[in-house]
Amino acid sequence: MLVKTFGSAVYGVDAATITVEVNICQGQHYFMVGLPDNAVKESWSRVESALRVNKYHMPRTRIIVNLAPADIRKEGSAYDLPIAIGILAASEQISASLLEKYIIMGELSLDGNLQPIKGALPIAIQAQKDGFEGFILPKQNAQEAAIVEGVKIYGVEHIDEVVEFLSGTRVLEPTKINASEEFSAYPENSIFDFSDVKGQENIKRALEIAAAGGHNVILIGPPGAGKTMLAKRMPTILPPLSLEEALETTKIHSVAGKLRRNASLLYQRPFRSPHHTVSNAALVGGGSNPQPGEISLAHNGVLFLDELPEFKRDVLEVMRQPMEERKVNISRTRFSIDYPANFMLVASMNPCPCGYYNHPEKDCVCGPGVVHKYLNKISGPLLDRIDLHVEVTPVKLEDLSSKQLSEKSSEIRKRVIEARNVQKNRFQAQDIYCNAQMTTKQTRESCQLDIASQQLLNTAMKRLGLSARAYERIIRVARTIADLEKSESIKTEHLAEAIQFRSLDRESWAA
Repeated sequence: MLVKTFGSAVYGVDAATITVEVNICQGQHYFMVGLPDNAVKESWSRVESALRVNKYHMPRTRIIVNLAPADIRKEGSAYDLPIAIGILAASEQISASLLEKYIIMGELSLDGNLQPIKGALPIAIQAQKDGFEGFILPKQNAQEAAIVEGVKIYGVEHIDEVVEFLSGTRVLEPTKINASEEFSAYPENSIFDFSDVKGQENIKRALEIAAAGGHNVILIGPPGAGKTMLAKRMPTILPPLSLEEALETTKIHSVAGKLRRNASLLYQRPFRSPHHTVSNAALVGGGSNPQPGEISLAHNGVLFLDELPEFKRDVLEVMRQPMEERKVNISRTRFSIDYPANFMLVASMNPCPCGYYNHPEKDCVCGPGVVHKYLNKISGPLLDRIDLHVEVTPVKLEDLSSKQLSEKSSEIRKRVIEARNVQKNRFQAQDIYCNAQMTTKQTRESCQLDIASQQLLNTAMKRLGLSARAYERIIRVARTIADLEKSESIKTEHLAEAIQFRSLDRESWAA
């Protein structure tokens, strides 16, 4: 007897419906076709054990399982459950009348319990698009999938529950979540706050500008100056995630299997801080079975690279294109996958190997040319893509011992949100959300300079030897500063402040 069940395969951050065809006929042996990987092929042992342990009959005739469409590679262990249900229906142990209404996914343990799967959210979205009535999956993933409206989500813990539900002897209650209400009710809690940082008011100002315009920033200074401490507090001044952004970000983490069990949405902007030993594929995504990399996991959030020169140069260079296009394309012989990568880069570094170049009190012990060599570990094209270069000086003792409380993150965030709202209104007819995302044409239209400002910028370009990319980025930063000051036009003082944030472009910096 031939029976069809329905599963799903995840490609990139989207899913495609897979038809699991099971045919039981005369003969011997078990065959699986449809381009399955090893994890799918091994499902036979898990399925057989789960059925036998739970007193179901395992046919000893020929069993053919086809995963259609057969030209798409099927990966992972989540096909165990639809294959097992297909075998039971094809051997007439359960009715096949309801199978066409449901997407069924889940990894089986040997005793029939279900293990969580990856990509439940994009699978639920695709099930809703394809008109399925429900989605049966492990209970640990039910909260995540229930965000999608228009499809019933049934979380189960054991294969017996699925069999009894499809046989009509058990009623399963669908998991229900009102994504809008839950999202709006989630409290904004963070163990970090800018009020913890003593002094460093100029650095806080630079990070406020970066947050307001979505600009990339690099902090350069001696050890113990507070670079990492400041960077970790960056998400606390960024605008809260919108529901649309939360869904988009959650989908990426779902595909990567990074969501906590029984979690639904990501409510806070992600903060990713990979170690400097990270590989190319781990940073930008890819691998033999492509997965999102750190830059995609930081989508709509912050990617923090601590001690930037310690990262391998080739690893840093692969970020250049995603930083411009805000997505990464993983190409293989048979397929191509796009992952979103709209992240804000925050990097930090010491000025030299010993860390004390330009220190006001300690002497640098690095030899001649060592500072230049250390800085040259970061290529010019990568530095060009970083809008703000901020020199971090050690905290003064009187600031460190001061009892006066610094400004809280919540206060800074209010100003950042106001500036972002100005940009949102400016770009409402276009597919961008902040000044850092402006194209060359949009920069010309939105960032008009008066004669004095243009002359100042021309002088800075000549003296600092800046590139055309740096020219545009200075103007965009100046536009953000003007937005923070609620100014309609870019003034000379806004441009002057933006120019001072190109310190690493100065030829005399490491002289």
